[in-house]
Amino acid sequence: MDLATVGYISCAVVIFLLAIRVPISFAIGGVAVVAIFTVFAFRTGTFMPERAFWTTLSLSFSSSFDLVHSYDLSMIPLFIALGHVAYKAGITTEIYEAARVWLARLPGGVAIASVAGCGGFSAISGSSIACASTMGRICTPEMLRLNYDPRLATASVAAGGTLGSLIPPSVLFIIYGIFTESSISQLFLAGFLPGVISMLGYTLVIVLWVKQRPEIAPRPTEVTPMNERITAALRCWPAVLLFVVVIGGIYGGIFTATEAAAISLMFATILGVSRRLIRLRDVIPLLRETMETTGAIFFIAACAKIFVALIALTGLSNSLVGLLDNAAIGPVVFLIMVCVIYLVLGMFLDPVGIMVLTLPLMIPMVESYDMNLIWFGVVIVKLLEIGLITPPVGLNVFVLAGVLEGKVEIGKIFSGLWRFLGIDLVVLTLLVAIPWLSLAIPMSMN
Repeated sequence: MDLATVGYISCAVVIFLLAIRVPISFAIGGVAVVAIFTVFAFRTGTFMPERAFWTTLSLSFSSSFDLVHSYDLSMIPLFIALGHVAYKAGITTEIYEAARVWLARLPGGVAIASVAGCGGFSAISGSSIACASTMGRICTPEMLRLNYDPRLATASVAAGGTLGSLIPPSVLFIIYGIFTESSISQLFLAGFLPGVISMLGYTLVIVLWVKQRPEIAPRPTEVTPMNERITAALRCWPAVLLFVVVIGGIYGGIFTATEAAAISLMFATILGVSRRLIRLRDVIPLLRETMETTGAIFFIAACAKIFVALIALTGLSNSLVGLLDNAAIGPVVFLIMVCVIYLVLGMFLDPVGIMVLTLPLMIPMVESYDMNLIWFGVVIVKLLEIGLITPPVGLNVFVLAGVLEGKVEIGKIFSGLWRFLGIDLVVLTLLVAIPWLSLAIPMSMN
């Protein structure tokens, strides 16, 4: 059997396993190991399993070992831990409180403050799901207490939580950078402006929604005194400092992304201890939460690396590039195909799983069209961001519903999200049509 055919069959089997709800790590890792073993066992034309066993074992372990011991991958546990510590130290709450008092006079001011708070938390944690979970505990109960419509109260947080995918630091950008061998620092900088545009788009949705239907949000009756607003803004100095360390340090060439993560985590921890909000007994739960999230991401990535080894062994990526050349598919049609594939996959799979499953196949085709990998990474992450709030399996929606403990039905949360999905598609179109929006800041470093 032709090696490329083995690759195509392996991909088909993975898709089938995912369709019957097999976890993606077991699906891609298991299929890759079996396929690699099959290739080596039939290398001479005769089935000789004794020759394939050690070769398969060596290739599988070396692929996953190299990934897990990657220096860049060490950023993931650092940024995840930073998100947990920042929440425990009260930094994320201060961001929300400052946004709330400054935006209270706007239509749907508390909902807008929730989106702004999500943006601020995203600039610290790098995880969309962690952002939705944390800000869901802070913002949504407050909006429900103020008699906001449950759809607006939940949808604004669920959509705002997706900003963790784009606004740096982003775990998805780290994984993308490792798998594509792109500069993670440039990816972080490239995601900043699209993240801000997305946040402004969500704000516009809330303002227009509340103006169209004033009954979904209470009418502001009090004006917060200026001295209280200034005090609330000044309390945000830890969050501003963390953001400056991550973005300013990377942009100025002072830190690498990994060094910025380590310094930020150290600062947040010292601040939490000095405020007596983090005690010795809190350390173990914080480390446990970090290890659980990191372990899940690392296991998926390690299995994906074995799948990458299978693709290289079978020459599947070269075969796909050849098919594109023969079909004479232009870059615009290719991009439309990519968007459709990711939007469909986003309805059923988690973002990390989608990325590690598709990147080994997509990147050779992207390079064949001579597309900029940094810009393409921003487009991919925006697509994955949309998947976080797309039914039937929008992870942010289920996380938020879990945090609220059934106070708002999942169907009601989804019903409030279609307006945010609409603005997401507009932003996605802009990012695809105007690469400058993603590349302006990274290019200014050169």
